[in-house]
Amino acid sequence: MPSPPPESALRPGEDPREHARVLGRVRNAALTGVDPPVALRPVITASWRRVRDSGLDPRGSGELPLLDSADLEQRRAASGLAPLLPLLRARLLPVAESAAQIMVVVDAEGHVLWREGGASVRRRADDLRFVEGSAWDENTVGTNAIGTSLVVGAPVHVFAGEHWSEGHQPWTCAAAPLHDPVTGRLLGAVDLSGPVHTVHAGTVALVDAVARLVELELRLAHDRTIERLRVVAAPLLARLTGPALVVSQDGVPAAALDLPVPARVALPDSLEGGEVWLPGLGRCTAEPLLGGWLLRPGVPGGVTPDEPVHLLLDLTGESPQVHVTTPSGRWQHTLTPRHAEMLRALARSPEGRSAAQLAADLFGDSGSRVTVRAEMSRLRRTLGPLLQRQPYRIARGVRVELREPAARPARA
Repeated sequence: MPSPPPESALRPGEDPREHARVLGRVRNAALTGVDPPVALRPVITASWRRVRDSGLDPRGSGELPLLDSADLEQRRAASGLAPLLPLLRARLLPVAESAAQIMVVVDAEGHVLWREGGASVRRRADDLRFVEGSAWDENTVGTNAIGTSLVVGAPVHVFAGEHWSEGHQPWTCAAAPLHDPVTGRLLGAVDLSGPVHTVHAGTVALVDAVARLVELELRLAHDRTIERLRVVAAPLLARLTGPALVVSQDGVPAAALDLPVPARVALPDSLEGGEVWLPGLGRCTAEPLLGGWLLRPGVPGGVTPDEPVHLLLDLTGESPQVHVTTPSGRWQHTLTPRHAEMLRALARSPEGRSAAQLAADLFGDSGSRVTVRAEMSRLRRTLGPLLQRQPYRIARGVRVELREPAARPARA
């Protein structure tokens, strides 16, 4: 059954200025304990109840704390949202700029990771500390589209006096949460915000539609990963005896041998290969594959120092190739030139590289970190557990070999 359309704070054809005046009277009455002239919408009433119970002062409580640049970069990398920015920009940023609004992307805790739009509205947002690195959850700033959508898990439009904070009355905002379509995990939210006169009844429906489009893209990317896993797994499973299961990095099965196929395997966040105990499978040996894991229930031992995973980055041929050898077999993959350069930089830096350092390695400066994060996310979907982040690095226990073209002798 399809979900009902997202509710706008403004009915089609309604005068936004008159509605803002009514909401102002409703807000003042609600805060002073007087019966309001009209009732607030249920989603706003519930949010105000949560915020009031938390003790947040509607008059504000001083300046909002901001993440420092290092914490902001770390949250951007950990969010997994960087690869979604091109699609969000293409679909929402032109609307934001033409409507004198800003596009905002936050993580699951409500921290503003990216904020883009026209200079004039960004300056007005600066006055509210509505900037990159600020927290926009309900507990910090009260009822607002971003924080409230994260709580209710649905698109929310908040207009004028529906905001809890007194300083937010001159604003309108429409946000929709972003979920991982495979695991259901909350990733964050996307929002369009601007001065109250920029309100449009259709904004929340647009933001919700784009959020669903983003989730569809994530689903398609995951399906492509599963298909690649099946191609890699087929020759490996043909050579094995005994039960085996091939799963993606989030535990979704791609292929199985002599095992009933579970709906999903709960993998620990810190899985690095070798012996591991997994719910429903018991003790297993885990080996990295192209975008996932080969799990062998009941197989003792695992990856030992005498039998490590070997990664060969071969840059000598017409196309760069990565060859991976594990105790159960071998597989290879053709890399794009950019991914080959990124993997080459990581092969030369066992201690790892930050997004800024990789940007300097690839582009000669640190100004392309968003591009690096997006490309690294794609490369990690390809190579799976062979790559780790914070900082980006090749996983521990992987023996790395770099094969480059021989240097040409200088001419006399």
